[in-house]
Amino acid sequence: MKEDAARARLQRSAGQRARREVPLKTAAQIAGIRKASHLTRDILDALEGRVKPGITTERINTWVHEMTLAAGAIPAPLNYRGYPKSVCTSINEVICHGIPSPERVLQEGDILNIDVTSILDGYYGDCSRMFLIGEVSEEARKLVEVTRQCLVLGIAQVKPGNHVGDVGHAIQQHAEAHGYSVVRAFVGHGTGVRFHEPPDIPHYGQPGTGMEFVPNMVFTIEPMINTGGFQAKVLEDGWTAITTDGGLSAQWEHTVLVTEDGVEVLTA
Repeated sequence: MKEDAARARLQRSAGQRARREVPLKTAAQIAGIRKASHLTRDILDALEGRVKPGITTERINTWVHEMTLAAGAIPAPLNYRGYPKSVCTSINEVICHGIPSPERVLQEGDILNIDVTSILDGYYGDCSRMFLIGEVSEEARKLVEVTRQCLVLGIAQVKPGNHVGDVGHAIQQHAEAHGYSVVRAFVGHGTGVRFHEPPDIPHYGQPGTGMEFVPNMVFTIEPMINTGGFQAKVLEDGWTAITTDGGLSAQWEHTVLVTEDGVEVLTA
């Protein structure tokens, strides 16, 4: 009992320290982040009818770049820590950070994640979604849908008084119930004033653990779910992360705001 009590005190202390490190957003900042998030959503919406077999990922990059600039914004990925493009395009076994290329032509049956982050008036909006290229296998379709459900279930755990572990637990339970694995190497993150801020949001965990949510926190939830093992490796380009066993991977992402009584999905 003494050990349990000491462990609980340590967890509470760690949670309090973590909250002090997380930048809570002002009303003006939230308004700016919301506007940037809506732009990112609109760019992804505009891609819905364009992404199809025969299109190169470089073409997707051009579309995102041009739409972002036309809106008076900046594509956040471009030159971020040396990343060479304005968007991430991750296909099939690519977990995240796939680099657009004129050589990569979308094929019938591919599944594709497009990850867009816009900087508008100094504020960031980060969102990604999956695209099915032509007719895809039932296995691929199921993975994409279960991953979307994981995102929805994770978001449902965001409210004052809940913890980061509640989000991860909901996602992990749903993914593993369908025989899938949750990527550990990459997590959601705070965002809004900078591209990446505290806190980290793992997509696995135990309920009631980790940092406690309080109003005006802004962060992404972006589960990456694999058909095989959760292990990942990064290719020689320093960015492209793939499944080590060649299994399929899917990802959905939203930027969310903790409100006084729940959550607002800023990129919805």
